[in-house]
Amino acid sequence: MDEALLGRVQKQAWFHKYPRGWPFLLFLIASLGTAVSVIAIERADRQTREIELDRNLTEIASALQRRVTENIALLRAGSALFAMQDGVSGRQFAEFAADLQANGNLYGSLGMGWAPLLAASRVPSFEVWMRDNGEENYYIRPAPSDQRFATPVVYLEPLSRRNREAIGYDMYSESVRRRAMNLAIQLGKPVATGKLHLIQDEPDAGEAGFIIYMPVINNRGGRRIVKGFVYSPFRASDFLDSAAELYRNDDIEVEVFDEDDNPDNLLVERRVEGVSGTTMERRIDVGNHGWVIRVSDKKAGVLSTLSRITLFFGAVASLMVMAIGRLITRRAAEDRRVLEWLTSEASIRNSLTRELNHRVKNTLANVLSIAALTRRRATDIDDFTESLTARIRALSATHDLLSQSNWTDAPLGDVVRSELAPYMEGSEAHVVLAGPEIKLAPNDAMSLGLAIHELATNAAKYGALSTAEGRIHVTWKLLRSGLAQIDWREEGGPPVVEPTKRGFGRDLIEKIVAHELRSQVDLRFLPGGVECRLQVPVRALRAAFALRGERRA
Repeated sequence: MDEALLGRVQKQAWFHKYPRGWPFLLFLIASLGTAVSVIAIERADRQTREIELDRNLTEIASALQRRVTENIALLRAGSALFAMQDGVSGRQFAEFAADLQANGNLYGSLGMGWAPLLAASRVPSFEVWMRDNGEENYYIRPAPSDQRFATPVVYLEPLSRRNREAIGYDMYSESVRRRAMNLAIQLGKPVATGKLHLIQDEPDAGEAGFIIYMPVINNRGGRRIVKGFVYSPFRASDFLDSAAELYRNDDIEVEVFDEDDNPDNLLVERRVEGVSGTTMERRIDVGNHGWVIRVSDKKAGVLSTLSRITLFFGAVASLMVMAIGRLITRRAAEDRRVLEWLTSEASIRNSLTRELNHRVKNTLANVLSIAALTRRRATDIDDFTESLTARIRALSATHDLLSQSNWTDAPLGDVVRSELAPYMEGSEAHVVLAGPEIKLAPNDAMSLGLAIHELATNAAKYGALSTAEGRIHVTWKLLRSGLAQIDWREEGGPPVVEPTKRGFGRDLIEKIVAHELRSQVDLRFLPGGVECRLQVPVRALRAAFALRGERRA
């Protein structure tokens, strides 16, 4: 067995070189596998999100262009109105705009307006004409200075308080508007301006806007005459909110830039809570003007839900692998300690063997003494055999008790019970036992067992156990530290007469047992029953086999 264990421990010797390093290495390998899995999941998730984001970008761009197209369709209708008539009154324009735009915020615009294209020299006469036609406070501002033309706002429906601020404003005086109007005249198509500040908004509002101009052109006698512009002003944030009704995903972060993605050209943005993920851009045409749309997807955390789950269970698995590795290395270390213990045990085996030989010799000496005395007292061979067998069995019963405790000690009560067991089967009431738990040394237990056996044998032949009414009381107690007292008392048996000659049992109790226990025995033959008092030393339980316990400790 030691050879097999030695071989197994030698095979596991590499564990002992790095008792903490190998479990940590297993943890690193498992963690690396988890990290690779998370990276693969994140890569697949990023690709999926990029595909989804591209689809969302297409929807957002389409929604913005659709809103522009819808507003351009309204402007074309307004352009046709002014192109077909020489003059349009304010009432006519208000009814026309209401039919087209309802309350004025259809498709994200702030309304629809009309601004004629005037030569700068005609501005004073135009102001007079407007005041003569009911607009008493109509003035064009700012007054034209060095530009050739002016495009003052005449109508703007719905005529809300904020829109009224734009009436009379010369849009041609501002460079961004002027550039868009000139391009619209050149192309003969609707043109959107770049980023600008609307007159309707407060100067410090910080709102960006834009305007779409639709030129009103008359071709008379081969001449191309530009009468003015039907236009719609837009607040960029309102326009994006209107377009958001046309796409599904509101968890996308959107930024719209004029011409390029320079931060100064930011028209509008919509922020979303979360961690920024993939970003995409796309350029679209808005009324013959370029916009850049940038979208970013958002996620709840740095890692996706599947990655977090994988990371959690991967961490748990890594810790379990490390724990298992630690248990294996610990088991290997324990096996090595066991091997060392077995080696040390082998060194004391001879001492144990010598001690066992000594104990066997003592036991054989007791047997020889019992055999010699039994032979001298026996009347015939059968009597000798029966008496010797019973006494050897008494020794054997005490040996069994001591073997169960590895010959370290024997409970006093168990010694008494083992000797009286044959008389207690089926008739426990005949024997009454009482006393605390007291541990006896091996030699003292064997001597006490012989004494109890002789008393029980005498009671079975002549005393309380020979009749159905007889009863034996055995009690014990601890007199003081290191000394216990056992009292034997019989009652209910035949009348007792003290024997005239000494038998072997009496000699064994009063001489041999008393000598072994180093105490006097009080044996009395009273008429009511035999009584016996023994005193047994309670010695420290470190005798023959104490060396084994010390080595193990």
